[in-house]
Amino acid sequence: MFKKLVLALCVGGFIAGAWAAEPAAGAVTPAARQIVQKAIKTLAAGVEIDSIEPAPMPGFYQVIASGQMLYVSADGRYLINGDLLDLGKHQNVSDAAWARFRKAELAKVPVSQRIVFAPKHPKYTVTVFTDVNCGFCRALHGHMAAFNKAGIAVEYLAWPREGVTTTAGRPTPTYTEMVSVWCASDRKAAFTAAKEGHAPKPATCVNPVKDQFDLGVKLGVTGTPMIIGADGRTLGGYVTPEQLLAALQQGG
Repeated sequence: MFKKLVLALCVGGFIAGAWAAEPAAGAVTPAARQIVQKAIKTLAAGVEIDSIEPAPMPGFYQVIASGQMLYVSADGRYLINGDLLDLGKHQNVSDAAWARFRKAELAKVPVSQRIVFAPKHPKYTVTVFTDVNCGFCRALHGHMAAFNKAGIAVEYLAWPREGVTTTAGRPTPTYTEMVSVWCASDRKAAFTAAKEGHAPKPATCVNPVKDQFDLGVKLGVTGTPMIIGADGRTLGGYVTPEQLLAALQQGG
């Protein structure tokens, strides 16, 4: 609903108008935060605002809300929905902001809540939001030995594409299956078996599947697999080991 409202109001990604007064650099004041929150909530009262900071352009704040990046004027009157490009540097500054946000949020997820396939001495580590039943996720997992041989550790987080509950409020089949995987005595074995089409033995426990799904929504995940580098950059969906290694090497 929030996305539809934004798209309806922001034809072409921009609500026309003059620039507002430039927000102060650094921390966002409580008064400014209130103005931005009020502006966003005029689009959807229940939207979750995760981040507000001064934008790289004069007169606007940069906002991450419900998996989207928005730019709101300092007076709360104007809103831009879309990527912000620095023409002088030929850079997408929205990508850089997303990367910082993803890196910070993923750092909060303990390794104990991930399913990790890693070589003994990894050179690179990536986080992958995955669904045990999606075809491209299964194809990606099929390359695990090659990923590890290339020095790449893969840390999986759960993102059931069906969501957590049905419209009737019952757990979705994929969510239930992923909970069983995360609750298995041998997670890695259950995970690989599920990727090969073998449903896990039903199990329940205190598990992070819903929290990881919600985190994915916050980070802008819309499908699986979604690969994120240690620096917060998105590195694609399904990729070959050669393609992923090249992308990681390019990022330094």
